[in-house]
Amino acid sequence: MQGRFITFEGGEGAGKSTQLALAAEWLRARGVETVVTREPGGTPRAERLRAMLLERDSEPMPPACELLLMFAARATHLENLVLPAVRGGAWVLCDRFTDATYAYQGGGRGLPTAQIDALVQVVHAGLQPDLTILLDLPVEVGLARARQRNGAQGPDRFETERRGFFERVRGAYLERARSDPGRFRVIDAAADLGEVSDAVRAGLEPLLGSPR
Repeated sequence: MQGRFITFEGGEGAGKSTQLALAAEWLRARGVETVVTREPGGTPRAERLRAMLLERDSEPMPPACELLLMFAARATHLENLVLPAVRGGAWVLCDRFTDATYAYQGGGRGLPTAQIDALVQVVHAGLQPDLTILLDLPVEVGLARARQRNGAQGPDRFETERRGFFERVRGAYLERARSDPGRFRVIDAAADLGEVSDAVRAGLEPLLGSPR
């Protein structure tokens, strides 16, 4: 079977981790070797960079620093986990990828798209996911879910942003989906858990029997 690279995207509280785990279980039941990972993170070095990105610290993190750390984590994650797994025939399901950078650092932070484009050329020129599942829901619903999920642990550095930040993130995600409808499958993440899972599987199913 051909290896595949599938990404799950969405704002806070969209249910990416839950749906990714359900999709992996469904694929494995069909005999598909499946690797589950996340960004930032996925390898020991990338996870250390993730901790730096998410921690709430007294020293402010400039947007440019945030952007560069994202791509540093991505570079080691791709070379040491994603690409070897796909070349070996596995399906890699990844919780966020570069679309998240365009949404969060581009849409949310307002960094120029050209800066992100330049780093894409350095880190993964010519590489795009075979399919991107975008779990979309209203910002207020997602933030309420995120608060409930976090409980006593509290929000990470991104989750402390104002609502306007997340509205810009959502808008950037939807614009990317409109500009690349062949790769994206947009799913209403406010629907019932089972309905969302069915929609995710409907997006994955065509890839099971199609050549790369």
